[in-house]
Amino acid sequence: MTTPGTELLRSLDVCSGAGGLALGLEQAGFQPVLLLDNRKVACETLRLNRPTWDVLEEDLLDFDPYEHQQTYDVDLLSAGLPRVKATAAVARRERDTELKLLEATIMLLHGVQPRAFLLENVPDLVIKDEHAPIREFVHAELEHLGYRYRWFVMNAADFGVPQNRRQGILVAFKGDAMDAFTPPAPTADRHTTVGESLVDSMASRGWPGARAWAAQANQPAPTIVGGSWDRGGADLGPTRTKEVWARMGVDGGTVADDVPGPDFHWDPSLGRTGMMPLTVAQAARVQGFPDDWCFAGRKTAQYRQVGHACPPPVGRALGRAVAAALRS
Repeated sequence: MTTPGTELLRSLDVCSGAGGLALGLEQAGFQPVLLLDNRKVACETLRLNRPTWDVLEEDLLDFDPYEHQQTYDVDLLSAGLPRVKATAAVARRERDTELKLLEATIMLLHGVQPRAFLLENVPDLVIKDEHAPIREFVHAELEHLGYRYRWFVMNAADFGVPQNRRQGILVAFKGDAMDAFTPPAPTADRHTTVGESLVDSMASRGWPGARAWAAQANQPAPTIVGGSWDRGGADLGPTRTKEVWARMGVDGGTVADDVPGPDFHWDPSLGRTGMMPLTVAQAARVQGFPDDWCFAGRKTAQYRQVGHACPPPVGRALGRAVAAALRS
């Protein structure tokens, strides 16, 4: 929550998705003047949880700030863009779309002229040589506009999220605020485990094995992956990720409608039939969302939104660091 007597800062959030980054920034003292996403179900989620937010359903590539002049000179432009993947891992058309969205976000700085800029994406964007041309493009545009910037990587587990989720971050400021910026320091003394996070949820319908299950689910979750909007059902990620979940007695191949009941027999030696899948609400908790955050749409669409989101505690930590620099 914001500190009493502290003036709220204004933000524009693009590619908002289910609102994980926007929620964290709100908790850090940012008030969005506009949120933008091209998916109807994501916009429904945003409006469902924050009816007062101004949510625009529009493709970022079509967005013209001249038509929304409340976005001019905001304190922060924030963007949680679709994951920029390695060429070998994705069809060329999908990768081209991701790169176009990233470039459009950078070019949006020309029209909006925010005091600060925050971009959240995959860690490879920060550290891998294959993404060096993207970083060079970003450098040229930010330097031209008079922004100073910093790339770095965060792990959501360091901020109380029960999940090992590394995120690539770009923060930029106009003027001298960069001198006052320090990347967020971890807020968690230790990493929260899946068992600690979900034991009360697993026991909520009377399953007597919840505590035994939680005791052996004694590590943070692997990265939750939302998957493609265009194909496949809801699951917790690729094969290696499912294997990690299986070692914790969780069926990562699907998403459940409800938590285990009193008669559920948990026996991972039986394979998937002896393991329980997570519900959307449980996946959202592992992603760091508060339990009262609702997701619009059917189960698969809900899970996609969860898996693609930025964990709100990470957004909050970033927002506090950006706000401190802006107010310095």
